[in-house]
Amino acid sequence: MRYNEDGTENPDFVLNKPAYRKSEILIAGDNFGCGSSREHAPWALLDFGIRCVISTSFADIFYNNSFKNGILPITVSPQDLEKLFDDADRGSNATLTIDLEKQEITGPDGGTIHFEIDPFRKHCLLNGLDDIGLTLEKGTSIDAYEAKLKQREWA
Repeated sequence: MRYNEDGTENPDFVLNKPAYRKSEILIAGDNFGCGSSREHAPWALLDFGIRCVISTSFADIFYNNSFKNGILPITVSPQDLEKLFDDADRGSNATLTIDLEKQEITGPDGGTIHFEIDPFRKHCLLNGLDDIGLTLEKGTSIDAYEAKLKQREWA
C-alpha cells in the first residue's frame, strides 16, 4: 500500500505525505496488530520511527511485544479514537503529545485524554528496560548467589 507496483512511493499513502512522514505516533483502528508476525510488526514500526500506537484494542501478541520493544500501545475509547482521528486530519497542525508519566495524550487544541497502563510496564518504558535490562538490574544478587554456589561446590 505504501509503494506503487514500480517501487515508487504511493503519494496517497498517509505516511508518505509530508505532514506524516516523520510521525512517531500512529492512530489505528480496532484490533491493531492482528495477524502480525510476532516481533516483526513492532520492529518494523520502530524502524520507521513509531514510538506509540493508539487504538481501541490490540492483538495480544502485538500488544505484549510492543512493550518488549519500547513501543507504547495505548488503548482508548471509540469516542476518544474518533477525536484523535479528527485531530490527525489537521496534517502538520495535528501535533499530539504523549506524557507517559501523567498517562495523558494532549491534542493540538490542548485537550487531554487519560489512559491506563500497567505500573510495571510503565516503569520499564520510562527506564528503557527490556527483559535483559531487568535481569541486569539484579546483577548484584545474581553474583552473590553464584558465589554461594561456588562455596558449596568446594565444601
